[in-house]
Amino acid sequence: MSSQTFAELGLSTELLSAISRIGYEAPSPIQAAAIPPLLEGRDVVGQSQTGSGKTAAFAVPAIQRVDTKVRQTQVLVLCPTRELAVQVAEEVARLGSGKQGLRELPIYGGQSYERQFRGLQQGAHIVIGTPGRIIDHLDRGTLKLDSIRTVILDEADRMLDMGFLEDIQRVLAQMPEERQTVFFSATMPKPIQTLIRTFTKDPVNIHIEAATLDVPAIDQVYYEVHRRDKLDVLCRIIDLQDIKFGIVFCATKIMVDELSDHLMARGYMADKLHGDMPQAARERVMNKFRTHAIEFLVATDVAARGLDVDDIEVVFNYDLPNDGEDYVHRIGRTGRAGRAGRAITFVGGREIYKLQHILRYTKGKIRRERVPSLEEVEEKRANVFFETLRDRLEKGSFQRHDVLVDRLLDQGYSPTDIASALIDLLVGEGEETSGGAKSSPAQSRKSESAGQPLRESAQPARLPGEKGRAKEKPFQDGPAPVARERGMTRLAFNIGKKKGVGPGDFVGLIAGAGKVPPEAIGAIHILPAKTFVDVAAKSARSLAQKLTGLKFKGRMLKVAPADEVSGE
Repeated sequence: MSSQTFAELGLSTELLSAISRIGYEAPSPIQAAAIPPLLEGRDVVGQSQTGSGKTAAFAVPAIQRVDTKVRQTQVLVLCPTRELAVQVAEEVARLGSGKQGLRELPIYGGQSYERQFRGLQQGAHIVIGTPGRIIDHLDRGTLKLDSIRTVILDEADRMLDMGFLEDIQRVLAQMPEERQTVFFSATMPKPIQTLIRTFTKDPVNIHIEAATLDVPAIDQVYYEVHRRDKLDVLCRIIDLQDIKFGIVFCATKIMVDELSDHLMARGYMADKLHGDMPQAARERVMNKFRTHAIEFLVATDVAARGLDVDDIEVVFNYDLPNDGEDYVHRIGRTGRAGRAGRAITFVGGREIYKLQHILRYTKGKIRRERVPSLEEVEEKRANVFFETLRDRLEKGSFQRHDVLVDRLLDQGYSPTDIASALIDLLVGEGEETSGGAKSSPAQSRKSESAGQPLRESAQPARLPGEKGRAKEKPFQDGPAPVARERGMTRLAFNIGKKKGVGPGDFVGLIAGAGKVPPEAIGAIHILPAKTFVDVAAKSARSLAQKLTGLKFKGRMLKVAPADEVSGE
């Protein structure tokens, strides 16, 4: 990463606002080097690996130089594949979100012509496409190049490898004489050098060296996970593998804030670290992490630089880094001092291609792992409880209650029923606490989705004969407890201890699906068939509406102010 800030690169307030909203903290080396000459209108040749942040390096200046009052194509970006064209278009849309009237349009084979015709007729300012489809539109006369101010070749060497050399020459030959020409390529074979000499004028040459690192001691794995499922998969992996100390890297400050809140709401000891925090606060968090006062540090790359801790169990790449060097720095934080380290990466959709390119920076291998199911996590919890119970029995480290057990046996209860009831009671005591606190560590980590099951999770099957049952009232077990904090409203949920829920489940549900901060959640009272939760009065009504109808623990939620249901 560069020590510069985006504000020092001469960007407009619109772009700075969008970059801040996205959460990028500082420009990568290729961005710091390329943006200023591109803003000046200079031709640029950039040699940089995929994953180094080059998309923003050429997209930011292109967006700034577009005149949205002119409803014609002013920037053309050539990409080797449809996947990259879509990825670049999405990045342009995010970075250009603050520029009113800006239109971007991806054009590639396999997509509807009608949609592309319509987008071009409406005056797309930035067109991103593959060479074959671009030439198709040029031949049809549907893409006009008269107003082109900038043409960008992204991953020029890959286009060459795919046989697009003649297509590239043809497109560049039709460009207006007065234009800006930009080449980005990981390598510079002779045909690319010939294109540069032919179609550029006095270009600025930028070469960002690729970082390499031999990391044989680090076990690298990845999981293909949809973005909305990442939180639940993270919690499942932590619980299943019993991870107690690690760093979770996110791409933006916004993601760091959100993820750390969600982890804390689910009962994990987590804290955050990013560039918007005062230095004193950052030092406090780093000291807490070094002394193991917290389990998981959620951080951005910039904020975590300089954090030197030798015994980190695992590094999570919750978001892929934009800069390939950052992947190396991230995973290098585990496996220190002769210890074996682990790096776990989440990717979704087209990100798998980006991961493959990033991995060229290392000599290590990465393997794909299957996302663990909720059943596997529950089985692990049961096994941990079993081993703890067996260890206590073998050591005899418990107070005897023979008289009470004998009384129950005399009344005809079997030993297995008595033991099962005691275990159920023990687990229940870990749940029925107030204020969201949990007395049992095994119960504090609930990785089931709050209202949104993972896509691969099976929904509970209807039991035989269930259709003909009498309708259960949504709220049972009698009136709500009366104690309430000032400024709080008590909500009633139609689910209780019988479904195996604990306070952490409700905190995760309310903070996650309900978008209510954990500090706005008060006492939690769990009864067999319903639960009462105190929440900030200003959020209560809208929260009840948001949560009603969600599926939670295999049941459709009904949520209402306790005063309205206390008589049921």
